[in-house]
Amino acid sequence: MLRRLSLALAVASAASGMAWAADAPAGSKTGLVTVYNEAVKNNADLAAARANYGAISEVVPQARAGLLPNLSAGADMTNTDTQVDRSIGDLDSSRSGTSYRASLSQPLFRADRWFQYQAAKATNEQASLALSATEQNLILQSAETYFAVLRAQDTLASTKAEEAAFKRQLDQANERFDVGLSDKTDVLEAQAGYDTSRANRIIAERNVQDAFQALVTLTNNEYAAIEGIQHTLPILVPVPNDAKAWVDTAAQQNLNLQSSNFAVDAAEETLRQRKSGHAPTLDAVAQYQKGDNDSLGFNNSDALSVYDGDAEQTTIGLQLNIPIYSGGLTSSQVREAYQTLTQTEQERESLRRQIVENTRNLHRAVNTDVETVQARKQSIISNQSALEATEIGYQVGTRNIVDVLDAQRQLYSSVRNYNDARYDYIINNLRLKQAAGTLAPSDLDALSSFLKPDYNPDQDFLPPDLAKAAEAQLNGNPEY
Repeated sequence: MLRRLSLALAVASAASGMAWAADAPAGSKTGLVTVYNEAVKNNADLAAARANYGAISEVVPQARAGLLPNLSAGADMTNTDTQVDRSIGDLDSSRSGTSYRASLSQPLFRADRWFQYQAAKATNEQASLALSATEQNLILQSAETYFAVLRAQDTLASTKAEEAAFKRQLDQANERFDVGLSDKTDVLEAQAGYDTSRANRIIAERNVQDAFQALVTLTNNEYAAIEGIQHTLPILVPVPNDAKAWVDTAAQQNLNLQSSNFAVDAAEETLRQRKSGHAPTLDAVAQYQKGDNDSLGFNNSDALSVYDGDAEQTTIGLQLNIPIYSGGLTSSQVREAYQTLTQTEQERESLRRQIVENTRNLHRAVNTDVETVQARKQSIISNQSALEATEIGYQVGTRNIVDVLDAQRQLYSSVRNYNDARYDYIINNLRLKQAAGTLAPSDLDALSSFLKPDYNPDQDFLPPDLAKAAEAQLNGNPEY
């Protein structure tokens, strides 16, 4: 019973030069997993996140260096001229020499550096989880961008079908006007409807191009066509269908929330580091020097005053430093670190609340989508039947052209609403899994099993069993 709708599809498909998916051979169409893999290799945001993690991870060896030995070496070359005025005559002397030295320092007690090292490790873990969250977000972003193209293509297909239907209505209005069965008003109304549908089709064509451009931005690759999703995709409620279970999972596995936990750990260790600025420090030091006696400066010693050859000196000891007052710097840094810790804890709490809210909302959204998809599909059938009845009424004079045009608008609006509900269901499912921290590339693999390589939006944007369902409804069998 969808004879008129099928005819409109055929006319639109033949008349349009913008059938993106139909113009490319099936073998050249790109799938969802391929788009994701290209995004992993070429996405600029992910590459930047990886570089950022590489930079942040260096804080660990930098902090650890403060706990390890410090060894340095050096050399001195000196030339000293001395003139002394004495009562018995002037004394001139010139001395030169070269000396070498090596110094070793090993921290024995440095509480501030130890806590700095612990903070660095927490910061590294935080950065690692933030990178994982970015990688996980790319899964969702790839799906959103991919299905945005399919949504735009299906919208274009329905808009072209609508344009063809209005064009047919305009032709019929002109024919009826020519034989005197209607007045000029019907022609003008039909012309206005056709002009509006044509403008909508032009906008829909641009939206398809914009959607494909978003794929280019995501992957740095251009695609002529992509595989479409079949109408046989199961529309099922979440498993488990319990919002609390999803929230509990999110509290344990959400990557952003885990990252914020390590941010708090890093702030706590930083506060301990600042407080330890009041603590004493103890280092073991050793120094070895060798060189000319003159260059080492031993000639001021009575024991070595007559020795002009090479000399060696070895020093081993402990250095204890007890901070007493630093102008209030340490106390100020403690107060700063305490406020930073408070800020980090509050940010974590805010994030936790947002995640709980998002998880519950997405759980409700998926359940709503399940019912909405079925309701939208039924609305297409009902609107098609209403259009059939309205057209019959128009033919016998009980309905006017405005009623017919409105019925057509309702029909194609219901088509677009149905496809929007399908794609909303897919994306909300993925968003729910991301909120719970369970989203993985395998979820894209599961969706790919329902992709249709030869998908043609102009033919496949409607369920294949829709005509039979409409016929069953008109025959009094709504349970089809």
